[in-house]
Amino acid sequence: MPTPPPADVIEPQPTNEIETRDEFDRRLAGGDLTGLTVQGLRLDLDPPPDLSRVTVTGTLFVGCRFASREVGADLVRRGANVVPPFSGLPYPTQPSHLYTPEELAAGFAEAGFTGMYDTRVYAHFRAHGGALPDVREALGQRLHDHGVDNALADATRAWLAAHGPQSVVGVMGGHAVPRGSVPYRMAAVLGWQLARADRLVVTGGGPGVMEAANLGAYLADHSAEELTGAIDLLAAAPDFTDHDRYTKAALQVRERYAPPPVPRQRGVDDLAWARAGGLAVPTWLYGHEPANLFAGRIAKYFSNAIREDTILRLARGGIVFAPGRAGTVQEVFQAATKTFYGTDGSSGAYVFLDRTFWTTELPIESLLRPLLAASPFGDLSPTIHLTDDVHEAVRVLTAA
Repeated sequence: MPTPPPADVIEPQPTNEIETRDEFDRRLAGGDLTGLTVQGLRLDLDPPPDLSRVTVTGTLFVGCRFASREVGADLVRRGANVVPPFSGLPYPTQPSHLYTPEELAAGFAEAGFTGMYDTRVYAHFRAHGGALPDVREALGQRLHDHGVDNALADATRAWLAAHGPQSVVGVMGGHAVPRGSVPYRMAAVLGWQLARADRLVVTGGGPGVMEAANLGAYLADHSAEELTGAIDLLAAAPDFTDHDRYTKAALQVRERYAPPPVPRQRGVDDLAWARAGGLAVPTWLYGHEPANLFAGRIAKYFSNAIREDTILRLARGGIVFAPGRAGTVQEVFQAATKTFYGTDGSSGAYVFLDRTFWTTELPIESLLRPLLAASPFGDLSPTIHLTDDVHEAVRVLTAA
């Protein structure tokens, strides 16, 4: 019978990574970079640092740009390891921070949906084998996704230290739910209430229920009437397959209801993004869907498998499952497997919105309850809750 892995296997570990130019310059002034990892920095920009006198034994420079090839070659001669950024890729091979909505939407104002950074990366992904890339592309994608892993650990560290792992709540559900529909409005109110209750809302970063939950968290510091007004504006472009109108409406709502600017620097006070949209974890495997532009931070991966596991690993404070189809059902039982075996530690509540859907149309409860009742950690079936009431769902998730 599987047992939980040791804590040091699943918990983020302290690192010796340098991910900002300011931090790099401070270390450089000390004259010793031994054993450190310098990640994704532009060391070719004025003023380029003088690396000729610093100790670099065992230092790893990954995805960094230097003023010349000779600089990189000299670092290798003096004991450093250099993994240069791959040329010809539209994405960074070692991103040092999570994406922001502004970064994914860059280019929309000039060239519409097809000109967005997010769309251009997806076009490149498709042109180079999609989910089965060639070796060079695969290496670039894996380095990118590892950088996202690191950035995600950095972005959530301060939140978890302040609020604990049980404060992170996942929201799953159908991607095809139209804006303005009853399920969309329910998911938006859910995200709004959770964020106001100091819960970090985490979604899969797609449209439909996922966008709605991030929208609610984005407007956490606005009134319920303003949330309704924002949804009404979005409802003018309800269908995500109408890419340009869908994206334009999102950007207009962001502009009208813009929260205060959120700093991107690392640090214990960098928590405002959680109440300015929460977290989204999408994938370019589904890049035909428009980017969800309401999350405060976006951990966008190429690997869908890594992305799904990441969402469920983070959501220790419970998961809300709104009506959905095969993808949502897959997530239900992937989450149940983790809970059954205690893979990531204790789990929060499983809240299923729309009692009729989950008992009649897709009767998951009848299978899930006996499964969790047989967990080696005791009867976990009481963690399952079915409701038609968003307010009840929030009460369950914030009871602890």
